[in-house]
Amino acid sequence: MTTFREQSTRSQEDGAGKLTLAEIFETMMGGDLSIRITAYDGSSAGPADAEFGLDLLTPRGTTYLVTAPGDLGLARAYISGDLKLIGAHPGDPYPALKALAGDLKFNKPSPLQLANVARSLGIEHFKPIAPPPQEAVPRWRRFAEGLRHSKTRDAEAISYHYDVSNTFYEWVLGPSMTYTCAVYPDRDASLETAQDNKYRLIFEKLRLKPGDRLLDIGCGWGGMVRYAARQGVHAIGATLSAEQAEWAQQAIIDEGLGEFAEVRHSDYRDVTESGFDAVSSIGLTEHIGVSNYPAYFGFMRDKLRPGGMLLNHCITRPDNPNRNRAGTFIDRYVFPDGELTGSGKIISKIQDIGGLEVVHEENLREHYAMTLRDWNINLVDRWNEAVAEVGDGTARLWGLYMAGCRIGFDRNIVQLHHVLATKLDAQGNNQVPLRPWWQA
Repeated sequence: MTTFREQSTRSQEDGAGKLTLAEIFETMMGGDLSIRITAYDGSSAGPADAEFGLDLLTPRGTTYLVTAPGDLGLARAYISGDLKLIGAHPGDPYPALKALAGDLKFNKPSPLQLANVARSLGIEHFKPIAPPPQEAVPRWRRFAEGLRHSKTRDAEAISYHYDVSNTFYEWVLGPSMTYTCAVYPDRDASLETAQDNKYRLIFEKLRLKPGDRLLDIGCGWGGMVRYAARQGVHAIGATLSAEQAEWAQQAIIDEGLGEFAEVRHSDYRDVTESGFDAVSSIGLTEHIGVSNYPAYFGFMRDKLRPGGMLLNHCITRPDNPNRNRAGTFIDRYVFPDGELTGSGKIISKIQDIGGLEVVHEENLREHYAMTLRDWNINLVDRWNEAVAEVGDGTARLWGLYMAGCRIGFDRNIVQLHHVLATKLDAQGNNQVPLRPWWQA
């Protein structure tokens, strides 16, 4: 008996016959699917009893997939509602994405197969169409906003990602309003406990005490600033997001911390004060650009008094190649102009500027996977309100982005590192204890 797959395979190999959409998926993905593929032309592929799958709903979705093969086309079709993930909630598609990750390895078809795919689809699907409104313009078009990592262009990039809706962020991030990796004291800890523990850990690593002065650059909604202020530390935060600064300043007022805390809507490079006891950068390095690291770490060094402490908390790659730019999906939909590198390069850049000594580093990769898990749970819990607040496309984007990043941390594709350094005195000496002084 001749099976559907045998007929499909022969038609793909010899170029005979028009392919269905499901057959085209099999051609591009190499067959042997573990997921179920269905499409609006009535075709299907993969196991009928598969728990997870993809449902291509519209011709527009086909055009997105054809004109941007890979993760960008999939994201466009999914965010626009033209491609549906089967088997998972859109607020937390992690289980489906994890299953799909094994199948979504695009093959390079033979020229004959490609010709048959093109003929089967029709020329109209190869004409690019406007992407979903959530997508940022490509890098080459951003020069209208200034050179990459100029103050103007950095402000545009930060605003794109963070000025979405403070209400939406409150639902996703929880009461702490902390959009960086938490540090879980144990695997059963709540997100709020883990975020408070993260600030406690950073506070202790920086050797802060009442009366000290802290500068937190890229401070977000002021979580570190407010934590330090509660301990009697005078803290200044700087963020390029107007909505973050407004929310943070109101939180400072509401908590009665005005004597100790301030969050400014400004570029960190515009902070004029110096002589700080500590400088923290929690989740900003990803936006800086690797070529700007010497100036970035030099700025932090120059803001410190001798003996002061610097802590850099950021997403990293697991190695140190020259490939720094984020993938197309992340660049267009999440962090425009974002760049990542390995912890080794970050440490070397700190060492190379002089005047700083790196005293400790640690990898918190698993903690970020857990943080993303909890953010996805929050989004599911408030899904209807989130859709009403920011729209279905943006809500779907955030569910997809957070779940996809969780897979990246699970699989050691990306990591999260703390790098701790101290400013040396004029004789090149440090002023830190012999052994770590903080509670892990």
